Amino acid sequence: MGNKAKLSRQMGLFAVIATGVSSMVGASINVVPFMIHRSVPSIGPNVLWAFTFAAVPAIFAGLSYAILSSAMPRAGGSYLYASRGLNPYLGFIASFSQWFGLSIVIGVIAYITIPFIRDVAINYEFYWLSDLLEVGFVRVSLSLSFIWGFVYLNIKGIKSYTNLLIPMVIVIFCLGSIVILSSFFFDANDFLTAISQKEGITHVLTPEPRLEWYAFLSASAILFSSFIGFDAIAQTGSEAINPCKNLPLAILIAILGVGLFYFLFTASVYKIIPWSFVAEQAQNKDITAPGLLSYVLPQGLDTLIILGATVALINDLPAMLLSVSRLMFAWAKDGVVSNKITSIHPKNNTPFVALIVAGVMSSIGVLGSYFAGDFFLGIDIMVTSMLVNFLLMCITLLTIKKFNFELFDEIKVMKKRSLQLFIGWGGVFFLTIFLIIHIYKDLTSKVDAWYFHSTYVWFIVMGVASLIFLYQWEKLKLKDSNINKRFKILPSE
Repeated sequence: MGNKAKLSRQMGLFAVIATGVSSMVGASINVVPFMIHRSVPSIGPNVLWAFTFAAVPAIFAGLSYAILSSAMPRAGGSYLYASRGLNPYLGFIASFSQWFGLSIVIGVIAYITIPFIRDVAINYEFYWLSDLLEVGFVRVSLSLSFIWGFVYLNIKGIKSYTNLLIPMVIVIFCLGSIVILSSFFFDANDFLTAISQKEGITHVLTPEPRLEWYAFLSASAILFSSFIGFDAIAQTGSEAINPCKNLPLAILIAILGVGLFYFLFTASVYKIIPWSFVAEQAQNKDITAPGLLSYVLPQGLDTLIILGATVALINDLPAMLLSVSRLMFAWAKDGVVSNKITSIHPKNNTPFVALIVAGVMSSIGVLGSYFAGDFFLGIDIMVTSMLVNFLLMCITLLTIKKFNFELFDEIKVMKKRSLQLFIGWGGVFFLTIFLIIHIYKDLTSKVDAWYFHSTYVWFIVMGVASLIFLYQWEKLKLKDSNINKRFKILPSE
């Protein structure tokens, strides 16, 4: 089956952009900037500035991706770029890190979607339903149903995928704009009055604490996860139309457009809701931006923004499933994992085996979130994974000219080498700082067991990845004496 069918180029520019946007806008904007107070309690009122600073390394990484994608328009993204422009082993490590982190986060996103549905139920006073959604078995079951529903959608083909994704992206931005515009009509006094009248809560504003730079950098490293997702665009390399032009353009549009949307959205929420109230609530329960704003917005609008956030979260899933499945497909094409993963559906032209494996891994993310009792473990694993991944992409931009001049010569955007070096070194500098801060915060945090340290989990996974690669590499060398030469050229379409 895999030998007769292949991935086909059906994705236009808007579909490619929608893939990146859908992977970025969801938990990244509706949950993480507010739940950050649980992970970094001392961040205080500085969330917005930490969010803005987190965009700096993301921009360097995004530019690196854009440059490399113009030279290597194939499925596989980070794996392909690093394996051809740096080193095959590091390419696999970079992409395995990405695959593992994103697979777990797909499960996390499916798991945290349920509280949004719960908030809709509360809004309409369906308290029996909201209580039911708090039951562990129900929450886990619904989360798994979301994942496997979108696995099926992706297997159905690119047309079904884009027919869902593009309209949902439009809905996300339209409904998200309600949050941005609401800051022109409401402020903190309106919010404090609303919670006093509706809940009988009197919240006393907390004095702003002194800025702690360690807390600021720790929060920035976590908030960096909000900008992860544009890399999904690189995974469409074998299915995008005119990829050498559309992939870099889509990456730039996604990261800059979504970054601006993030800033306006988060600023609006914190203008209306005092940071001290957000911090207090985050310590006690899972909170969302729409759930908090529902206190002050008129009935109807509050439901719309909760609906918009729910759509944004749900829309993360098909795009991220596409991303991780194409990574596995690229590994299999190179022979680094089982050739069975290259199996393509003869009618739909989709890598159905890779998508099923992605669904299994994402299901583990759901179960991990449930048993850990805190989805931030999954977020922390993903942040470590993606910081390593993006760091290696920036290093690849620095090394590709020497390691693989033929592919370096194929770069179509930002061809000036001095600009490439500036982007590469800038990314290496900021991403290294973020990685060190994030690992230090994780290793010094107090947890109930060692396996709640995301760094230890990540190192175990990387050890497994190394064993897989070394075993498969030895097998490849026995079959092909020119294996290093083969890893200097792009795989076939």
